[in-house]
Amino acid sequence: MIVVIQCAGSKRADAGSLSAPDGRPVRFVAHPELAPDDGEFYARPDDACGDGSTWRDLLLAINQSGTASPPNLLAAGTLYRPAVYQGLLEHVGREKLYILSAGWGLVRSDFLLPDYDITFSGQAERYKRRRKADRYEDFSMLPQGSDEPILFFGSKDYLPLFLQMSADHRGQRIVLFRSAEPPDCPDCVAVRYDTPRRTNWHYEAAERYMAGNLQLPVR
Repeated sequence: MIVVIQCAGSKRADAGSLSAPDGRPVRFVAHPELAPDDGEFYARPDDACGDGSTWRDLLLAINQSGTASPPNLLAAGTLYRPAVYQGLLEHVGREKLYILSAGWGLVRSDFLLPDYDITFSGQAERYKRRRKADRYEDFSMLPQGSDEPILFFGSKDYLPLFLQMSADHRGQRIVLFRSAEPPDCPDCVAVRYDTPRRTNWHYEAAERYMAGNLQLPVR
């Protein structure tokens, strides 16, 4: 089974960054024009970085080069602080774990990512918040032609991006939800996860999955 989990706002303290032309670390946010005037270099992943390329192009080239990456770029599966990410990585392996990132799209757990501050959460500061109408050239790295089931751990804010990034997947897609009514997720199997926990409830669900205590209607 392929497991997809949404990204987290909390990144490791040693997470690395790409470098701006003047040497400053790039702080990736959803809306640089709304960012504080504090001397930091803010950019979107799809902003130009020079020579007709974008920061996304540069990151892909770094991952494809096989050479030394900028200092401390971390694999997506190890970038986030919550222990559930490392737990899933050890449980299903790097080839089966994918991260749904509000900044970069759907990436495999071993894809190197820089530190970033982009989220779909309505509670975040405006310059960090990605809106539905914002244009992103998101990565979509699910294996082509696979009919393996996918299990998605994430909130309703991230569900539209998951549906978009996995629309061509041939296998079963299982979406967990905790609300009273199932979400609008055509061609998916919606499974209610009953918990009083409101914040990051999908971490609890992932922990139950790793413990073998999550019943799923896998075909």
